[in-house]
Amino acid sequence: MAKSFERKHRIAVLGGGPGGYEAALAGAQQGAEVTLIERAGVGGAAVLTDVVPSKSLIATAGAVQAVRDSDKLGVQTFVPGGDGKPVRPEIAVNLAAVNKRLIAMAGAQSLDMLHSLEEAGVRVVQGEGRLDGANAVLVSTNTGGTDFDRIEADTIVVAVGASPRELDTAKPDGERILTWKQLYDLQAVPEHLIVVGSGVTGAEFANAYRTLGAEVTLVSSREQVLPGEDPDAAKVIEREFTRLGMNVMSKSRAETVTRTEKGIIVHLEDGRTVEGSHCLMAVGSIPNTQGLGLEEAGITLTDSGHIEVNKVARTAVPSIYAAGDCTNFFPLASVASMQGRTAIMHALGDFVRPIDLRNVAANVFTYPEIANVGWNVSTLAEAVDMAKAVSHTIPLSVNPRAKMIGFTDGFVKLFAWEASGTVIGGVIVSHRASELIFPLALAVEHRLTVDQVASAFAVYPSMSGAITDAARALHKA
Repeated sequence: MAKSFERKHRIAVLGGGPGGYEAALAGAQQGAEVTLIERAGVGGAAVLTDVVPSKSLIATAGAVQAVRDSDKLGVQTFVPGGDGKPVRPEIAVNLAAVNKRLIAMAGAQSLDMLHSLEEAGVRVVQGEGRLDGANAVLVSTNTGGTDFDRIEADTIVVAVGASPRELDTAKPDGERILTWKQLYDLQAVPEHLIVVGSGVTGAEFANAYRTLGAEVTLVSSREQVLPGEDPDAAKVIEREFTRLGMNVMSKSRAETVTRTEKGIIVHLEDGRTVEGSHCLMAVGSIPNTQGLGLEEAGITLTDSGHIEVNKVARTAVPSIYAAGDCTNFFPLASVASMQGRTAIMHALGDFVRPIDLRNVAANVFTYPEIANVGWNVSTLAEAVDMAKAVSHTIPLSVNPRAKMIGFTDGFVKLFAWEASGTVIGGVIVSHRASELIFPLALAVEHRLTVDQVASAFAVYPSMSGAITDAARALHKA
């Protein structure tokens, strides 16, 4: 009798960002035949032009801020002047060198990811791809896009990401009016950067460039910066922005941005104008879902063009999944990665835990950072009776470690159900809050009680001690 061979499960992944990368890697690790199509480079925009370079720039700004604040710890960075008296030197920032490092690092990270895929057995194809029904992808093999290779697949994962939103009244030119992808072409710190948009992207870059030495005006259409964050946390950040000398214009909606002879001018809806040398447009993003044959394949899109997926990243078409910023889930690299892995596990019949967005930890990389997970003031007010939940806030001004490092403007806030004591959320405003939020993410994910959190030993002195202090304060006899 002839020996029969079972054909490998074929997976095609469209897009090599965090979601596509993780999907391809997970598929290969489980023995599937995987092809990944990416037009720019493995890692996608997240690695090449967004998360990796932007957070590296912010880390550079953090180093500058640490030097400036070192006098709080008794460190004197003085040099003698002509009269022999100490003069504090200026901190010089070579932005061209900084940006060169960021882009090189992003490229190196992309290559590392490519090598990981190749070692796992993934076939990586560079080119433009689009769907050809529910079980095939067409990939352009020439610049004009007239010749295509057809890749058949049992499962398709669409992970094409998103691009900066552009306004016709403020069209980016790559020189003076910029998107966040174009900032890394700057050779010097802008004389006066006007940031339009006070969401996460706008706030992060405004903070970074002000710290690097630019005059910064932040134009916010809302009453406070970071309108999607905890109100107490947003107040801390706005207070820090003011301390840095940033001009925060609240309730100010930008109408147009135009070039002038020496820079740009922003016209506000109320008739006022603001002049600067450069303008960063941070007004959101749009999914890269146009012209990919998605609707023709039966996929449902939202009015904004995002792909509708369920909690296992599946679309309306059983054989097609989607991950990342092109979907109607949180636009976070960590969520994209989880969607990619979840999609493959589900497609291959492995155990899958549906993604619960309420368990997602997120971070704003300002200085200080804001990290949060689970329920918060806004979601509790909208979804349930606030009386069912309790919260406690520990200001960092009482934390010994925070005092030691000279970083006391922040807090740890914990939310729990009053009846059971189950931890349901938390907010941390602190230096490196992105690292401190993980214990609370574990508590929310595994439904730990405040007593269980409080019973764990925190190092003394430590910033994480504020977490156990907050949990202990919520103990109910």
